[in-house]
Amino acid sequence: MTLSSEAGGILVFALILWAGFLMTRVTKLAHLPHVTGYLLAGIIIGPQCLGLVSSSTVVSLDLITDMALAIIAFGTGKYFKFSTLRANGGDSLIITVMESLAAAILVTVGVHFLFGLDWMFCMMLGAIGSATAPASTLMTIRQYNAKGRFVELIIQVTAIDDAVAIIAFSLTAAIIQARSNSMSFDVHQFLLPLLLNLASLGLGTAAAYLLRFLIARRHSDDHRLMVTIATILTLTGVCSLMNVSPLLCCMVLGAVYRNISDDDKLLFALVNGFAPPVLLAFFVVSGMKLNIASLAKSGAIGVAYFIIRIIGKYIGAFVGASMTHQEKPIRNYLGMALCPQAGVSIGLAALGQRLLPADLSDLLSTIILSSAVLYEIIGPACAKAALFLSGTIKKEGATCEREITNSGL
Repeated sequence: MTLSSEAGGILVFALILWAGFLMTRVTKLAHLPHVTGYLLAGIIIGPQCLGLVSSSTVVSLDLITDMALAIIAFGTGKYFKFSTLRANGGDSLIITVMESLAAAILVTVGVHFLFGLDWMFCMMLGAIGSATAPASTLMTIRQYNAKGRFVELIIQVTAIDDAVAIIAFSLTAAIIQARSNSMSFDVHQFLLPLLLNLASLGLGTAAAYLLRFLIARRHSDDHRLMVTIATILTLTGVCSLMNVSPLLCCMVLGAVYRNISDDDKLLFALVNGFAPPVLLAFFVVSGMKLNIASLAKSGAIGVAYFIIRIIGKYIGAFVGASMTHQEKPIRNYLGMALCPQAGVSIGLAALGQRLLPADLSDLLSTIILSSAVLYEIIGPACAKAALFLSGTIKKEGATCEREITNSGL
């Protein structure tokens, strides 16, 4: 039997699910997020370690990556409920834009001047660096049953954060595609990818209205889920044919549907119930792609990225909180809760690899995957410190209200 056979493919997928699940039993003992376990599982069973899955098979699993990213992007759209954004006066949006852009700009400029890397690569790394993974921070909030304005802002900012990262990444991808089509930057070559991205936004908007029509209340939950997943995958395929990232299109699908439907929460809950196996497989496959041999070569760049991004998040959150006249504890400590990075950043790195030369592609993957593990390790500690220093929680004696399922997003 070979891995290219039908039976081999099924067994590989089963191996991925088993490895991811079993590794989370280990990382749970160390109080680490599930995404860390998934990445470690991929490293162990992948071609760089035990070799249970070959390199050629890993390449053939890109379909899982595309499906997972489409689902992630759709889920990100649910946080753009316009009535909610208006209710808080836009404070969370201003803070999110500031902390995301500060991280992106500092990473881009810092990595370029420190290591002399290509501007396009640095821009890609900066765009990915703007993303934040809220799961470990939310886990800490739930553990201490923390409440108040500080917690509300953390939840709102981390929710919108990934959407900003997707937009920044899509713009960067358009610039890189324009450059790859011409030896020098050509405004006409830039306009085509930009127009195609704008067309994908219109496609996502139209699909949202069609989706609302197709899944009226009279239909069963199974029907609604099947139609929604079919719509997401159709948009992903069409965007691939257009040679643009499906992230913006699927995010707009989720955002528009969130605002035009009165039963949106149920639909997102149905998709979330479908997503875990796909997301687990995506993170395990991402771990398989980590080139362990390149860790030593890219160590200094990875450390610089790790530190510069944290500094950018802190400065940006401080400036944004100051601009919106937040209280001193929020200004001083909000940035500490924005350190974790995993789900969306790993997905963006997977897409970014397809746009970069082979050497820079491996470097991007190594930096993002290795730093994701570190960020998820220090994330809960930083969130806990921020909650204590801001006065949101007063003592260690708080008990866990309940453990949330950590998908790493």
